[in-house]
Parts: sequence; C-alpha cells; structure tokens
Amino acid sequence: MKAVENIFLKGKHTLSGFEACAEGALSAGCRFLGYYPIRPSFEIIERFINRCSDVDGVFVQMEDEISALAAVLGASWTGRKSMTVTSGPGFSQMMEHVGLGVMLETPCVIIDVQRSGISEGLPNAVGGGDIMQARWGSHGDYEIIALAPNSPLEMFELTVRAFNFSERFRTPVVILSDVVIGRKKEEINIPDQKDIKIKKRKYYKGKKEDYLPFKYDEKDLIPPMVDIGQGCRFHVTGLTHDERGYPVMSDSCQEWNVHRLVNKIRLFSDQIIEVEEDQTEDADVVIVSYGATSLDAIKAVKQARDEGIKAGHLRLVTIWPFPEKRISELARKIDAFVVPEINYGQIFYEVERCSRGGAETLFVHHASSQVGQSADILKSIKKARGNNK
Repeated sequence: MKAVENIFLKGKHTLSGFEACAEGALSAGCRFLGYYPIRPSFEIIERFINRCSDVDGVFVQMEDEISALAAVLGASWTGRKSMTVTSGPGFSQMMEHVGLGVMLETPCVIIDVQRSGISEGLPNAVGGGDIMQARWGSHGDYEIIALAPNSPLEMFELTVRAFNFSERFRTPVVILSDVVIGRKKEEINIPDQKDIKIKKRKYYKGKKEDYLPFKYDEKDLIPPMVDIGQGCRFHVTGLTHDERGYPVMSDSCQEWNVHRLVNKIRLFSDQIIEVEEDQTEDADVVIVSYGATSLDAIKAVKQARDEGIKAGHLRLVTIWPFPEKRISELARKIDAFVVPEINYGQIFYEVERCSRGGAETLFVHHASSQVGQSADILKSIKKARGNNK
C-alpha cells in the first residue's frame, strides 16, 4: 500500500458533491464498492474506481442492483467496509437486501442519488421521492438511519458519519442525496486523516469455540462481529433466529430477535439525530427542509426577515430517525410549519403528524426546474402568517 500521505486528500480542494462523497468513503475506510451503473449517480462510482488503486480498494460491477447490494453485504462480512451507489429505480431493487442487511446486522452504506419521478422518471432531473422508501421500502418491522447532505462538504462529512453509524449500530445506513448537491462544486477543507474520527468495528475477542454471532451486549444491544474465514463457526440467516444464528420459528424468538433490531436504533436515537436550526427562537413560521430544498429555504428565511416576518429554519441533517421531539416542541410555540420538497409530500406528512395539531402545516412542491427559487416558499410563509394573525 502507498504511504498514507499519498492516499488521502487533505487541505483545501475544489470538489463536487459526488467527488466529495467518494473521498469521504475512502477516508472512512471503505475499500469495497459493489454497484450497477445508473444515472445520475455514476460520478461517485467513477471517482471511487479511479482512486481504488491508491488504497488497495476493490470494486465489482454486478449484473443488477439486487446482486450489487448482496455483494456489499458479503464483502462486509469479510471485514471490508463496503458501500453501493445507486438512484431511485436501483434503490427499489435493493429493498429485499436492505431488509436482509438489517436482519443479518451487516454494516454497509447505500448512497442514493434521488432523481425525479416514478419508474424511469427523469433520470438526470433532481428529485426527493425516495424519502419514505428509505424508511419503509423493505418488508417487516425495522429501523433505518438516513442522512441528507446539503453541500459538498457535507457529502464528505456525512459519508464518513454514515460509515461510523453503520459500524456502531451494525446496520445499513443510507445517504439520501440529489443531483443538485452532487454536482454543486465548492472549496472544502478536508482534515488530515489522523483528525477524522473513524469508528472501528466491534469484534469478538473470546474463544473461537464459544462464539455466538448474535449474542449481544446488554449496554448497546450490539453483538460483536467476526470476519469470515478466521476460524469461528457461525451461521447467518434471514429467518428469525436465536443467538447462534439458527432459525427458530416462534413468537418468543421473533420478539427476542426483531424487537432488539428496532430498539438498538430507537433507544439511541438521541445519539443519531441531528438538525440545524436558524432563528427558530422567536419564529412565528418555521421552514422544515432537507437536501437541495434547504438552499432555497435559507434564502426564503432571509427574504422574510427583511420584510419583517419572523421566519426560522429547521434543516434535517438526519431524516431517519425523524426528530419527532423537536418538531413537537416547536409546534407548541409557533403558528405554522412550511415544508418544501421535491416530491408531492413525504416529510410534510411527518411534520404534520408530529405537530399534533399544534401548528398549521403548509406544503410547497418543488419541481426540478424550480430548485434554486425561493419565491413559492416565501409566498407560503406569508400565507401562514396571514392565516394566523
């Protein structure tokens, strides 16, 4: 392997969001990419492939997205931090293996560059329609972690964080990005590698003959892992299983197995959830945004304040788990929420649910051609203020 200083970028670099994402993955220790090419996410794949020889990384193009995520899950069990990169239609195909990854408690990262529309839609147009799919796309009961960057810098930082969360909670983690953020370029300051916090995998340290692959720590609910081929005997299955990994078809085992998979996220959600707030302390109207729409929300808040309207902004850095408590707190002291999205209302309904009737909730639909315009958001702020005078 080449000397460390030649592997990682550090200092100031002008990067697109896509390039920054690939660099974040490398800095986090990702050394395996399983993918099937799909627009508009291929620029991340291209950057990673071009850098693979620098880091002794491995990439493989599979026959479809289903097998791409399967390869990622397998690679993770060999001890390699692993990821896949896709967009809407490919993300749909991956859903069965998202559920498998949750059930097998396999650390990995899925980068989803959302695009516009259902089915093939508009392949190169910005979209935000995969929000609920990320949370509920696979079958059964489970929790997921999903992050939404709004700049090239965050494409770097949140990709690192996604890998850290995947290792900490032994679960697939999703980056919900979009082509606006992906193709946006800016100068970002990348820390020296030694200053980037990297979460190490929790490994089993006992006798090989005593290893139980799903015997978990009561403190964090996380079982330690082993790498395939290192001598420990273990079994993994997507069926409901006991601590040995053996299928057990009973309600009691279902409760023991699956409820913990839910609780290991829910009980530690305060350590996962991050929001960014601006001028919410005295606000009458709060915009709730994420991804590309947050850039327009920032403009709309400034415009509203210039006109004497007390507007604030709550940006979702973490989308799942959803910041229910903070939305509920704000709903008790403001008049209204305004929720702009590049879809027909997904987070809007979450905000409405969590406000519990405490604040009016207005939805602003952003078509792909409207991103970069704040006029409709400002119009809704004024409407909310007028309705609640």
